[in-house]
Amino acid sequence: MSLLVNVITGFLGSGKTTLLKRLLANEQLGDTALLINEFGEVGIDNLLVEEVAPGTVLLPGGCVCCTVRGDLKDALLGLHDRRSRGEIPAFRRVLLETTGLADPAPILATLNQDLQLRRRFHLGLLVTVVDAQHAESQARLHPEWLGQVTAADRLLISKADVVSMAVVNDLKERLNLLNPSASQAMVTDITSGDDLLLGEGVQGAQAVEEVRRWKLFAPVRESRHSIAQVCCLEFDKPLNWIAFGVWLSMLLRCHGERILRVKGILDVIDSPQPIVIHGVQHCLHTPVHLSTWPEGPQYSRVVFIVRDLDIDLLRRSFNAFLRRLGQVA
Repeated sequence: MSLLVNVITGFLGSGKTTLLKRLLANEQLGDTALLINEFGEVGIDNLLVEEVAPGTVLLPGGCVCCTVRGDLKDALLGLHDRRSRGEIPAFRRVLLETTGLADPAPILATLNQDLQLRRRFHLGLLVTVVDAQHAESQARLHPEWLGQVTAADRLLISKADVVSMAVVNDLKERLNLLNPSASQAMVTDITSGDDLLLGEGVQGAQAVEEVRRWKLFAPVRESRHSIAQVCCLEFDKPLNWIAFGVWLSMLLRCHGERILRVKGILDVIDSPQPIVIHGVQHCLHTPVHLSTWPEGPQYSRVVFIVRDLDIDLLRRSFNAFLRRLGQVA
């Protein structure tokens, strides 16, 4: 059985480390291996129990903690091998903290496309911590901020206590415009065992509930002048799944760097159950066949978050694909 990998990202100073220190003090993370950049950054010394393998320590609650010394793939495979040999506790989840300047897309691509990793791990949630105090300037000055926000399944707002409620509400609205399918919460409300942080996403037993959280059928305001745009494609007849997959793959191959996020639910020919798709830039995750439709509409809808890509071009491409199949949008 493959092990779950959840990713925590967020810009420099957003509060990832503060969140991790609070979570590590709780024994509910005992079945988790934490991959971080440096032990010192998390302030782990006061929690340290013992070193159980080179570069790996055991914390009071049973959580294994390891630093990423170089390549992410090597770190994950090393952890898995030590687990298999019984050198460290048999964790069932890896919680990966990225650097503040990291673009999540290459990390997700590594987890999704490397055959050695795919046999041992599967990707769960990507959680982004957003600094309420500095979000406006970070969005303006640093393209990494946008990549982290649009890639997220969960958006956790930090430092709300040092700004006004109006600033927090404005930030929530902006985040909803940039990534309408990501659920939002305050970082202070997150606990160690919270599915908002540690859930398996669409790969887990609660896949239908996770897709319901995406709010795919909620009204979306399309803005053509912001740093990112949202485009919704809808079709009320069953789609040819293979043909749609070819169209989407070609779209991502041509415009992947400009397609920041895609999430969708598809009604496909000869299947009473829907297929869920999601991806970040070039990286499209393995499609998931849901056991049943979430409550609400039962037709195909795909939501794209794009940057520097004409939404009308995207729509024309989709309509041309439908006409080629003898269908009309």
